Amino acid sequence: MDGRLIYLMGPSGSGKDSLIEAAREPLRAGNCEVVRRVITRSAESVGEDAIEVSREEFDRRRAKGDFALSWQANGLSYGIPARIDQWLADGRDVLINGSRAHLAEAQQRYPTLLPVLLTVKDEALRERLLRRGRESPAEIEARLHRNALFTADDSIGDTQIRRLDNSGDLAGTVANLLKLLNLSAKPDQT
Repeated sequence: MDGRLIYLMGPSGSGKDSLIEAAREPLRAGNCEVVRRVITRSAESVGEDAIEVSREEFDRRRAKGDFALSWQANGLSYGIPARIDQWLADGRDVLINGSRAHLAEAQQRYPTLLPVLLTVKDEALRERLLRRGRESPAEIEARLHRNALFTADDSIGDTQIRRLDNSGDLAGTVANLLKLLNLSAKPDQT
């Protein structure tokens, strides 16, 4: 029996990295591997358990076929190691930190993937982005505008995107993720 690919996406600042880290052990206990992305820049991966490589190394790995999925966004290259195919074939679920812009391509390769969109209310996102201190107030407002566009669609083709709100308590979001994936019977805590 094949495992399922869980394709987590969300705007910058939505808390994907925090959610992945907080859910890592319960996911593993539920037969779900959490994948470390390969990224070409360290600043973007602050807080993310990623493998940082140079652009040349990334291109070499991509040419060699080391990635099941790869894409570029915001001047960076991202890759998902090809070993996910073996995990899926072995019946293990696999959670990846994906890109909304790359979802259609990922869905072509993995037609049964489960798209999960991590959402966050504008007030919470603004606060997180200000706390992070990487962007100017104008850049934050532009990101908030993109967040509204980012969360507009409920489906891609025939596949419904599952939404997971991360505006509140992280423990509640973890419980809701596990519930969504049928890995836990914990009640909705958001």
